[in-house]
Amino acid sequence: MTAFSHSGAATGTTARATATTAVRADAGAIALAALRITTGFVFLWAFFDKLFGLDYATKSANAWINGGSPTKGFLSRVAVGPFESTFHAWAGAWWADWLFMLGLFAIGVAVIAGIGLRVAAIAGTLMMLLMWAAEWPLAQFTSAGEPSMSTNPIIDYHIIYAVALIAVALTGAGATWGLGRQWATLPVVRDHTWLR
Repeated sequence: MTAFSHSGAATGTTARATATTAVRADAGAIALAALRITTGFVFLWAFFDKLFGLDYATKSANAWINGGSPTKGFLSRVAVGPFESTFHAWAGAWWADWLFMLGLFAIGVAVIAGIGLRVAAIAGTLMMLLMWAAEWPLAQFTSAGEPSMSTNPIIDYHIIYAVALIAVALTGAGATWGLGRQWATLPVVRDHTWLR
């Protein structure tokens, strides 16, 4: 009788531990889905703001549909860092505008939908690292002698967005509140797992 009681208690403890683990896994999946959707919205919002000039980062007169350049303002103001002249050369170039806008749109849609997260994470991380380098937070002062706008010389919001993209891609966060499961069943995605 005693052995049976201990066995029953052990089974009950195991069942509770399993249930707790399942609840934590569900909560973790939901948290990652929320991170995925909000991160994707950051990219998609930037696309629409630059396209239409929603008067947040981009004034209406500078909207891409009104002849403005999505890259000229940001890249032409780069005042520090080893890539300053490179970014100035890229500022306003038609190919830079198109790549930037296509990147913002594709990354935003893919991440919100939960599809192609690996490709979106690579592209988004590259974009964020380039933008981090353009702001060059490692410099304490700009070339004009003004203090840098960065509050942390190494980790700023560009790095946080890149890490968020990598995290949602590596954890398969597109399966919760997204189309990740359906996407993974497509023959081309099954044959080329890097498309997940």
